[in-house]
Order: sequence, then structure tokens, then C-alpha cells
Amino acid sequence: MEAVNAFNQELFSLMEMKPPISRAKMILITKAAIKAIKLYKHVVQIVEKFIKKCKPEYKIPGLYVIDSIVRQSRHQFGTDKDVFGPRFCKNITATFQYLYLCPSEDKV
Repeated sequence: MEAVNAFNQELFSLMEMKPPISRAKMILITKAAIKAIKLYKHVVQIVEKFIKKCKPEYKIPGLYVIDSIVRQSRHQFGTDKDVFGPRFCKNITATFQYLYLCPSEDKV
């Protein structure tokens, strides 16, 4: 559970930065997610919650986090052993609905 807490702190520390998010920060978040792979369901839930609750300017970086985690997991473990991709797919519709719930002036 320590790895999940570390990932949570790393992800929510994004809100302390001003977008765009640096490559180094994205790597740190991705590594924290991969370390917590045994509790991947928690990691996915944390990312989905982040996208739901964050300010509009952090919603796209939230998508980048999903992309980075899934790509790294597939690269490291192979497409057939990747656990993050299928788990993110379960709620991807709801996740995108949260993206569109931001005020219209924040939409590009």
C-alpha cells in the first residue's frame, strides 16, 4: 500500500506545478505507478479520481498520465500481460465525460 500512497502523492503534486507538465515529472509518476502494479486497480482509480476532481487545466495532463502508464506497462510487460490498459478501458467513457464537464470557456 506504500507504493500506492507514493503514487497518489506524486500524481496530486501535479497540481502544485503550472502546466505544461515536464517530461521528468511524467516519468516519476509513471515509475511510481509501475512500482504499485500489484495494486493496479487502486492506481487506476486514483488517476480517474484525479481527472474527475482536478481543475480544467490539469485534465489533459491526466490523460497524458494514462497514456504514459499504459505505454510503459505494455513496453515492460508485453501487451498480453499489461494490466493497466484493460483496467483503464473499463471506465474510459466516464473518464471522458469528466473531461467534458469543465466550463465551456475552458474547452479549446
